[in-house]
Amino acid sequence: MSKHKVLLLGATGETGGDVLTGLLEDNTFAVSLLVQPSSADKSANQAFKERGLPIIIGDLNGSVDELSKVISGFQTVISTIGAADQKTQLTLVEACALAKTPRFIPCGFTTVCPPGGVMSLRDDKEVVYQRILREKVPYTIIDVGYWHQISFPKLASGKIDYATLVPRNDVFHDGEAKTLLTDKRDMGRFVARIIKDSRTLNQKVFTYSDSLSQNEIIALLEEKSGEKVETTRVSASELLARRDQARKDYEAVNEDPTFWMKRMMRSQTEYQVSKYLRKDNTVDNAKYLGYLNARELYPDFQPIKFEQLLDEVLAGKGQRPYVGRF
Repeated sequence: MSKHKVLLLGATGETGGDVLTGLLEDNTFAVSLLVQPSSADKSANQAFKERGLPIIIGDLNGSVDELSKVISGFQTVISTIGAADQKTQLTLVEACALAKTPRFIPCGFTTVCPPGGVMSLRDDKEVVYQRILREKVPYTIIDVGYWHQISFPKLASGKIDYATLVPRNDVFHDGEAKTLLTDKRDMGRFVARIIKDSRTLNQKVFTYSDSLSQNEIIALLEEKSGEKVETTRVSASELLARRDQARKDYEAVNEDPTFWMKRMMRSQTEYQVSKYLRKDNTVDNAKYLGYLNARELYPDFQPIKFEQLLDEVLAGKGQRPYVGRF
């Protein structure tokens, strides 16, 4: 039986790497990697080639006709492009329309959130989604909540500093808002299920491995570590003020997307308002927004629970995301 042909953009990134791992472990996909001409000679892509993964060169900044020829013949095209480059997918959308791609997965892979001024990243994605609908491209949008790996606070002892990318010692509002969390290792496993499922065509799907509040995460870590977690309470008004200032700071540099620190601060505060004040990233809100629940679609799926991730981190077996990038 022939394997499902997938073309993946962004395999050298965090999300793309996890998606690639999940697809390969499923063993029913023939995966090729779409690479920009400027990145073709990078060591990471050469390493993929040495593993036997076909490298397909395609220019997202070039001709739609040429790109459509490059992607023709793939049953599913998946984009995991970087956060600052969302709108460069517009050419890829039009190429998929021309190539009659059976399913395009745009770069969602974020928290559940409506468009319209809540999160700038979500609004950038919405521009791509609207182009998909305009061009009548078959699609599936997949959102994954927030990663386990960036959702725990530091300990005063420093024991888990090695695995901590973004310390979560600020507790927002009352700390009681639950938010959807997905272990990075589950993303690709979910994607493998979703793209083979006819029920998910032309649908939005959300995945999650757990649903926890900040207070619940802190209590779990204190119980398992035997340490008191030192936290700072941030009121709703202070968080909104932080977000508004971060937006002003970003606008002051003329929205230059290369000014990554100000972009990151804007993004982080918008995530925090969305998750902890608006409570967007929940099962109920996802269903309200029209998403299908991957946990209901695949009741046999065994996710990696947040508690398991904490056990690994405390045992010195955790892995910090973005090693070598930040």
